[in-house]
Amino acid sequence: MGFHQRSLANRTTHKGNVTTFYFLGFNKMAVYNLLFFTLVLIIYIVTMCGNLLIIMLVYFSKTLHSPMYFFLSQLSISDIMLTTDIAPHMLHVVLHERTSISFSGCITQYYVFSTTETFECFLLTVMSYDRYLAICSPLHYTSIMKQTLCIQLVLVSWIFSCSMTSISTFGVSQLEFCGPNVIDHLFCDFNPLVELSCSDTSRVQMEVILLCVPVLIFPFLVIMVSYIYIVLTILKISSFSGRLKSFSTCSFHLTVVFLFYGTLAAAYMIPKKGQSQTISKIMSLLYTVFTPFVNPFIYSLRNQEIKDSLKMYINKRFFIQNLW
Repeated sequence: MGFHQRSLANRTTHKGNVTTFYFLGFNKMAVYNLLFFTLVLIIYIVTMCGNLLIIMLVYFSKTLHSPMYFFLSQLSISDIMLTTDIAPHMLHVVLHERTSISFSGCITQYYVFSTTETFECFLLTVMSYDRYLAICSPLHYTSIMKQTLCIQLVLVSWIFSCSMTSISTFGVSQLEFCGPNVIDHLFCDFNPLVELSCSDTSRVQMEVILLCVPVLIFPFLVIMVSYIYIVLTILKISSFSGRLKSFSTCSFHLTVVFLFYGTLAAAYMIPKKGQSQTISKIMSLLYTVFTPFVNPFIYSLRNQEIKDSLKMYINKRFFIQNLW
């Protein structure tokens, strides 16, 4: 740690506890900061526009008033919350060298980030159950997946997400930070915060490991089992066009699942030994910025219903403007 970083650490301690954190960002690649800032800003704007467009189309278009698109709109809401929690502050970190955040602000950012990621795990599980019923039990689909059940599933997912994230967030907030307060990262994540703590972190680390079972492992297993039954059901369909149509209804969701879990695995499960901090920061961008950015494209580019709804909405707006 350099003299400047030590002086920051000394100025921001109060009664042995750090009250302010500073981010290094891409300090070793400062020459590319402006380019990186521009790229993240464009991605953030496109992410907001794309997800807001999906929410608007699902709300206004009657052809999209189905459980699948209702869950898709909830995914867009989650992505907006995630990218808004991370991207604006990240832009400031990239552009300015001495970007600070208060202890309470850091804990809040970590809580929102963890809650939205956890909610997405549960929501993707709910969406896999929806696809399972639609393909494996089509005759009972409409009687089971009613609007009330869809709302209940989303509410339960949010409640579980907030509750489970509160456990790890409370554990992190109780740690003591009495030494370095410079976070060599782009946002307040679990590992960078634990590494700065001067107290025993074994308990909070064990809590997070145990929470991975209901939050990550169990939902992933449910999704995989659902798709095993879906694939077996599709293979029983006699016509090729029928199999293709059935698979196309769940291919978008399956793509998002692999993208979501793939980026998380790349960021947290790949051994850190020998991995540069810059690579680690770039990997974290995959699930905080890149995934919310590509999700609207995955669901809309090859989805004819969304394309038709968009065309109808544009034509309707154009017609109304001509009347005026």
